[in-house]
Amino acid sequence: MDNNKGLIIDVDLRSHENNLAHRTREIDRERLIVRRGQPFSITLQFSDSLPPKHHLELVLHLGKREEVVIKVQKERGAEDKWWFTQQGAQDEVLLTLHSPADAIIGHYRLAVLMMSPDGHIVEEADKARFHLLYNPWCKDDVVYLPDESLLQEYVMNEDGIIYMGSWDYIRSIPWNYGQFEDYVMDICFEVLDNSKDALKNSQMDIERRSDPVYVSRMITAMVNSNGDRGVLWGKWEEPYSDGVAPYRWTGSVPILQQWSKAGVRAVKYGQCWVFAAVACTVLRCLGVPTRLITNFNSAHDVDGNLSLDVLLNERLESYDSRARKDSSWNFHCWVESWMTRDDLPKGNDGWQVLDPTPQELSDGEFCCGPCPVTAIKEGILGVKYDAPFVFAEVNADIINWIVHQDGRREKLRVDQASVGRNISTKSVYGDTREDVTLHYKYPEGSREEREVYEKAGRRVTEPAYGNEAPGQLQLSIKHAKPVFGTDFDVIVEVENISVTDAHAQLTMLAMAVTYNSLHRGECQRQTISVTVPAHKVHREVLRLHYDDYVRCVSEHHLIRVKALLEAPGENEPIMAVANIPLSMPELLVQVPGKAVVWEQLTAYISFTNPLPVPLKGGVFTVEGGGLLSSTEIRVKGDVAPGQKVSVKLSFSPMRTGVRKLLVDFDSDRLKDVKGVATVVVRKKYTPFITRLY
Repeated sequence: MDNNKGLIIDVDLRSHENNLAHRTREIDRERLIVRRGQPFSITLQFSDSLPPKHHLELVLHLGKREEVVIKVQKERGAEDKWWFTQQGAQDEVLLTLHSPADAIIGHYRLAVLMMSPDGHIVEEADKARFHLLYNPWCKDDVVYLPDESLLQEYVMNEDGIIYMGSWDYIRSIPWNYGQFEDYVMDICFEVLDNSKDALKNSQMDIERRSDPVYVSRMITAMVNSNGDRGVLWGKWEEPYSDGVAPYRWTGSVPILQQWSKAGVRAVKYGQCWVFAAVACTVLRCLGVPTRLITNFNSAHDVDGNLSLDVLLNERLESYDSRARKDSSWNFHCWVESWMTRDDLPKGNDGWQVLDPTPQELSDGEFCCGPCPVTAIKEGILGVKYDAPFVFAEVNADIINWIVHQDGRREKLRVDQASVGRNISTKSVYGDTREDVTLHYKYPEGSREEREVYEKAGRRVTEPAYGNEAPGQLQLSIKHAKPVFGTDFDVIVEVENISVTDAHAQLTMLAMAVTYNSLHRGECQRQTISVTVPAHKVHREVLRLHYDDYVRCVSEHHLIRVKALLEAPGENEPIMAVANIPLSMPELLVQVPGKAVVWEQLTAYISFTNPLPVPLKGGVFTVEGGGLLSSTEIRVKGDVAPGQKVSVKLSFSPMRTGVRKLLVDFDSDRLKDVKGVATVVVRKKYTPFITRLY
């Protein structure tokens, strides 16, 4: 950085070595990006020696309009102050700057002032700029995480896995967080700059950015576009023709880039896993250890009574009501971020739940958290933020009611065991699933669970049977793991545990739903009378044909089967529910040969149509952090049943390391087909030539 006038002729920010030491080299090698609480050095070049009794002062400016000005002290003082040391001789001076561990994150301008003996500014070099991030490697930073393997996963890893499906059939999709892709960091700060607080009082907002509790809460509000200039527009039903369907995204980077390039206009469209993934990208980029969580059978408790009242009409369909209602989601995604909370009692540090999906207002904003995971497990619902809502997501009762035509409500059952199952995240040790359910709740039926429920004010009913009902009859639903495009059977079992025969009416209903329980259409219905001998099991088979469910199945490929049993002598009707995700075929992605940075590489992608009908409008979307930006390849013509379609794509890897190439295929009848390949990118080899004399 040149300054041709006066004594100061150059300010060298030493970006290469500083960024390496601060673990930010993946973000940028040319611009200076450092982490708070850790010193960094710059070099000043002078045209001559510093005049006698003259000295240097450093001033930091922060904010678009430089609302915050910080004078850097010449020697170490209080721990919450910036300070610097100076060493050198003649025409070169090395300055080492020390930031406090609670410094404000952001984009700084550094002014180097040459001061006369009487305190006047003789010369100023003021064009040096750098970014400051949180530092989870610094023990005095509130985001400090004392485990290098966790830091490598939750801060440095750009590739992730998101779990979906149902609690008993968990599937996964790969995701490119891409937090170190070009200019993603700049967009992350742009997200902060467009929050309501930043636009209303920029100086106060900037000063509060030292606190990751404040910043993370702001991010959960800004990732969704409800009520602000947020990144993503949420939509849970087709059509998505005026945007990108949520299931088509394979990474966060195209979403953030599109939002920024469009003048901070919301990108269409997102659903819970997309909101969570984008939040994970932003938080990891800023230096907050973060992981994506999937909660299966997740409750959305509107009225805060820790129970979900599911209203059904006499046909077992969702009761039509204009009022906002409780709902149960097949799965729901949020993120956890690691931080120490000075605003809470001891024991509430560590992982904090943050949910950017717009569900309920929190202090007037569509955001949720940060809420301590430990508080959820212990039933301490008075802590900030949104603890009752998060507690209900993993613990609420589900109470089903039939609303008859005369308005009378008939209670079906209380389901105390199904909410909050197999809570999942990607393992630190590879591409496998880690179950973190016991971080959120004690084992079902344990004494500790009872104590937590009593503390939180949730009813405790003995016993909690799940799908079993008290009385002489028990009802269950069994199924295999069906593949989309095939016919399959669902088996409904009625067990009689009494000593006498039982007579009952059995209604079986299969319907297409979205993952958040929106009804899309009926596939099959049967009502029959059954007689079950004493101590026997009666089985009925519900056959589901592709032609029946393809007409109404949602993009989530989810079939919900309900069975209702009404029998004389039973206290109340018995209902069982099974959510059946239809598995999808996988893409074959191959990248043969050695991958070398900046040398051309070719990927081969193939896919066979498993459906009995042709596919129209096929398109592959390919992306990969450090490999290539999001690219579309359109398939020419229709893909006939059983036909294999193959494409190839050449690209030049941009960064070394273990990388993931992600591919998505979509068409008119088959959507959300994923594939992934691992690519190990090596440095370019430069041969060492020895001369012989």
